[in-house]
Amino acid sequence: MIAVDRDYYAYLDEMKLITILLPHSYHDGVSSTFTFIYGNERTLLKIISQIYLADSVKYICRIDKDITMGDNYWIEDEHGGKTDLQMGAVIRTEEFDQKYYYDGPLGVLFNRHETTFKLWAPTASQVKLKLESPDHSVTETIEMVREDKGVWTVTVFENLDSYRYSYLVCVNLEWKEAVDPYAVSVTANGLCGVVIDLEKTKQRKPELPPFNNAVDAIIYETNIRDFTIYPYSGVFHKGSYLGAAELHTLGKNGKPTALSYVKELGITHIEFLPLHDFEGVDEFDKTLYYNWGYNPIHFNSPEGSYATDPTDPYVRINELKTLITTIHSIGIRVILDVVYNHVYVRETSSFEKIVPGYFFRHDHHGIPSNGTGVGNDFASERLMARKFIVDSVKFWLQEYQVDGFRFDLMGILDVDTMNSVRKMIDTIDPSVLVIGEGWDLPTPIPYHKKAIIANQNKLPNISHFNDQFRDSIKGSTFQIGAKGYALGNTFYYDAAKDLLSGSIGLARGGSGIFIEPNQTVNYVECHDNHTLWDKLSISSPNDSEEKREKQHRLATVMVLLSQGIPFLHSGQEFFRTKEGVGNSYSSPDWINQLDWDRKDHYIENVEYIKGCIAIRQSSQAFRLATADLIREHFQFLEVDRPIIGYQLKEVKQFGKWKNILVYFNPIEQECTIKLPKGIWMVLANHEKAQITPFAAMKETLTLQPISTNVLVSHSN
Repeated sequence: MIAVDRDYYAYLDEMKLITILLPHSYHDGVSSTFTFIYGNERTLLKIISQIYLADSVKYICRIDKDITMGDNYWIEDEHGGKTDLQMGAVIRTEEFDQKYYYDGPLGVLFNRHETTFKLWAPTASQVKLKLESPDHSVTETIEMVREDKGVWTVTVFENLDSYRYSYLVCVNLEWKEAVDPYAVSVTANGLCGVVIDLEKTKQRKPELPPFNNAVDAIIYETNIRDFTIYPYSGVFHKGSYLGAAELHTLGKNGKPTALSYVKELGITHIEFLPLHDFEGVDEFDKTLYYNWGYNPIHFNSPEGSYATDPTDPYVRINELKTLITTIHSIGIRVILDVVYNHVYVRETSSFEKIVPGYFFRHDHHGIPSNGTGVGNDFASERLMARKFIVDSVKFWLQEYQVDGFRFDLMGILDVDTMNSVRKMIDTIDPSVLVIGEGWDLPTPIPYHKKAIIANQNKLPNISHFNDQFRDSIKGSTFQIGAKGYALGNTFYYDAAKDLLSGSIGLARGGSGIFIEPNQTVNYVECHDNHTLWDKLSISSPNDSEEKREKQHRLATVMVLLSQGIPFLHSGQEFFRTKEGVGNSYSSPDWINQLDWDRKDHYIENVEYIKGCIAIRQSSQAFRLATADLIREHFQFLEVDRPIIGYQLKEVKQFGKWKNILVYFNPIEQECTIKLPKGIWMVLANHEKAQITPFAAMKETLTLQPISTNVLVSHSN
């Protein structure tokens, strides 16, 4: 490293453009000439413009020579003062992106006889590999060699299994140590990457039931720790990968809990909150802090706090793979919640240390953007940032054999990146789900390039959490007192009809929120914000518990019997509470835990929801794959507001029944409605839901207050 006492700064902001900032304290900020120096070569810069700022003068200068990234250049003013030329905004130009895009493997390429390390660091002047043996007895640094496209590489001809490693990177004459962004495992609390022989961790993927379309999914969201940490969960390895993998666990009353219970419930996909390595939990003492996992540090390494031994870099891999394999063995698929929209702290992230300024979005003033609300936005539109996301998703898909990805704050990412992810996945397994939060967030990329709901026509086979469904059925998430259709607010009557029919515009007679039903993820509750039960308790404190239970059930059933993809929050079926805490991302276990005793207490509702899941699964008519099929077979019935009734007509080809009727009554009064001609058998009413008919109705039907009814016919 060269010690530099800078009186002023110079930045390469475009391939041929240099910005020089002379403070007023340095010769009043005045210089009539600037000289570009490379070795013994000196070239006079052309001053294009001067801009007088509050504390300095900014000179925009042109250089006609080609600049090679990683070389050291100097700028000299007319007074003889010198400064190094630093890599500035040039790294955010399209020319830089195209010139240094590298489409090859990065990270560690391991075998037992040699290991190759590859790092993309085009602005670095030097890079060294730092190695430490597993027993800590040997530490060495090895010079890496620069290759094309700014890739640095070195091959070590020995077995480096379990060696710790990091990179020492010199950019703008400053050395920084960084963990490999592509590291597949790390030491406790993520201080170093670890060389891993992934062949030693391979597990065979069990055969899964057929899965043809995204609308066939029923997603159940949970958190590794919450799922089993409850004292009476019946799980031995509480709060861990292995705990979540335990089968045949029983609660106090001897009934199934955890994974075996979820299997009985009938869902198709279990979605885990982030389990890549994150900040917020001390892996040496997991009881000190709680965190959901939206503080990403190392995107390709499993989190250590869920492992039985976070100090062994193999344990977290093997135990997570055991969990996934176990879930597959009982016929359920796995979705990972992935957080590629930001990092925990930009300044200390490996991305920023290795290629400063490249991987994060900046506004037109050069200030880092903050559309995520956590201090930084990942610049997915840049080619190597996009490559990282696609490479990372591919790694989890192939190495951990998962079946879906839920993109946190997907609206921060760009359309091309999400389509690149979908395209890559389709070459491996088209049945893999891609869902995300398509919220429009204030990040500085053009509106038409954002991966948001409004651009869903540009994002085929990518599904969005439908916030209009959420807020119309239960009431605004962000106004605790607001009530939706299922809570008796008939203002949302028309919206509810459109949402029930897949959000394709059927009820409106025009275009809808989405083009196809596989683009809408229907939900009224997730890990974010208040649980539905807590919202009901806070917004209607004087209502009876019986009324709240009915409203909660109605909202949940509307999720399950709507066209599109249903999504349940774990414990929603037994009225999960977080004791009124709206944002429990760092709340203690007693707030976030899944209370398995509550499942037993509200077993009647659990059985009802289980029955509705079975009803949905019993006929493809509840999950029509295309908008055209919905328009052909889904018909709203003539009933008085605020009752909603619809018929799935001529649907024998999709299951056992020829015609299906569904009615929702959101109010506290009984309502008698006229049935279509014929005899109708009841699958669900205000008391129970099942796939075997338990009553027959003709001509009229009395809907009980705040209830759902499902009727079927073989011949009508």
